[in-house]
Amino acid sequence: MATVQNTVAFASLSSVFPLNRRTRKGRLQLVGSDNASTHSSSMYSPSSSSRRSSDLESGYASADSSHVALNDVFFSRPHLKHINQMLSKLPTEDILKWCLITLPGLYQETAFGLSGLVTIDMLSKLDSPIKPEVDLVFMDTLHHFEETLDLVERVRTQYPNTKLHVYKPREASTADEFAEKYGEKLWESNEELYDYTAKVEPSERAFHDLGVKAVFTGRRRVQGAARKNLDIVEVTDTGLIKVNPLAGWTFEQVQDYIKQNNVPYNVLLDRGYKSVGDWHSTQPVAAGEDERAGRWKGREKTECGIHNPKSKYAQFLMEQQQQEEEAARQRGESAVSVVDSGVEVSS
Repeated sequence: MATVQNTVAFASLSSVFPLNRRTRKGRLQLVGSDNASTHSSSMYSPSSSSRRSSDLESGYASADSSHVALNDVFFSRPHLKHINQMLSKLPTEDILKWCLITLPGLYQETAFGLSGLVTIDMLSKLDSPIKPEVDLVFMDTLHHFEETLDLVERVRTQYPNTKLHVYKPREASTADEFAEKYGEKLWESNEELYDYTAKVEPSERAFHDLGVKAVFTGRRRVQGAARKNLDIVEVTDTGLIKVNPLAGWTFEQVQDYIKQNNVPYNVLLDRGYKSVGDWHSTQPVAAGEDERAGRWKGREKTECGIHNPKSKYAQFLMEQQQQEEEAARQRGESAVSVVDSGVEVSS
């Protein structure tokens, strides 16, 4: 009997995402909805129409069915909870294997921290009949430490079969160009804009260009703050699937793996740093301090923007646009002569 691979169309999708939500790259388009691509008239013959109706009523659609717009992947809340419960019982290597089997458009977003380096090394050594082809995506903010950029080159050398995609802020390729376009020390004058310009927008652009639908991250629960309740698999408000394969690892476990497997790492870790980001917002960590205490030290901020809800940045951009429109309106009013009762009055 021929084996047919089917994609399950979960009836409870509406409980996870609003039905009118449109998402990029077809991540969460509803089977048979008005989000589906336009079909040719031949697809609506009585026989195909009946088959299409039968497919949808059964809850299944064949992967070979050209008349149905299949989703890439989605999970209902109960299914996602079940997946996380099961994956939490597996070794990290098996979590990686599950991802290779299950998730299309899978990449690894990394700033070459210790956790990300462990994932890179594990993938390169994975004993699996499925060849792991997981490209790396690196956001060069133009404000990384030189030691970080040196590490990037050492990783390229040690893992020559792993492809690396580097994205920079739009219309800037050096720190000087960034300052000229956006202003000196933007991270101090407008931190939200800096995070969006240097990190969030390049990340969104990379994911759009590459067709990213799922990403490995290096986040772990012991890093605290927003990460303390981290699941292994998450779905963002845009439909992007984030996988945190080392969610349950401690800093000591990560460090031991790096040493035992001769994985290249950032030499700043030998100088008291534990989590390394941009040079202007990263400091060494004192004994007994939280692993990420050196990031934005002395402040409530704990994330750079990439792992915050997208809606926050959509709201920020909207507010920026409104401010610019208001400023333009005020400039226009001051420059235009107002005609009042037939007399031109210069305002």
